Amino acid sequence: MFSKQCNQIFEQVVKDYHQYNDINKAYENPFTPGSIENSLYAKCWIDTAQWHMEDEVRNPSIDPVKALYWKRRIDKSNQERTDIVEVIDDYFFNKYKDIQPKESARFNSESPAWAIDRLSILILKIYHMHEETIRENVGEAQLNRNKQKLAILLQQQSDLSLAVDELLEDIEKGDKYMKVYRQMKMYNDPELNPVLYNKK
Repeated sequence: MFSKQCNQIFEQVVKDYHQYNDINKAYENPFTPGSIENSLYAKCWIDTAQWHMEDEVRNPSIDPVKALYWKRRIDKSNQERTDIVEVIDDYFFNKYKDIQPKESARFNSESPAWAIDRLSILILKIYHMHEETIRENVGEAQLNRNKQKLAILLQQQSDLSLAVDELLEDIEKGDKYMKVYRQMKMYNDPELNPVLYNKK
């Protein structure tokens, strides 16, 4: 199942990142350039680094100049995340391009890659919630609440993994058709963001 491969790669990324726990570290992708595995690894690394950027910018005592620095970094990271998700969708679009959908085929509101994007984020939530279940400086009641939250996240992972696999299976059988939308992010585009193009 494709979701199993995704989960394994995402878990590997989170483990690899936390060996260093450094937002600025240049990562080494262990998979062949151009492969779907390479794209999945790169996508989750972006998510993992951005997770920690979001932690930095939420520091209540952060200097405003530093906050702006992190905001810009997060915007850049969001664009990179969108770009790699679209690469993953291109992979599926090309893989299934010769499949003729049935007349009864249905449209899915979410593309495979954007469902996989949510799976990557879930792996991060699971990792960090697990960390919260083994903290030594909090009470038993809070630890129990965190364990309950972790159990819900693990169930979400199971459910979403199944949904990803069923979506791909439905596309392969022609029961759903593959359709890709681009995100059309405007805030980074100097031709679409008025604040940017009015400064020309």
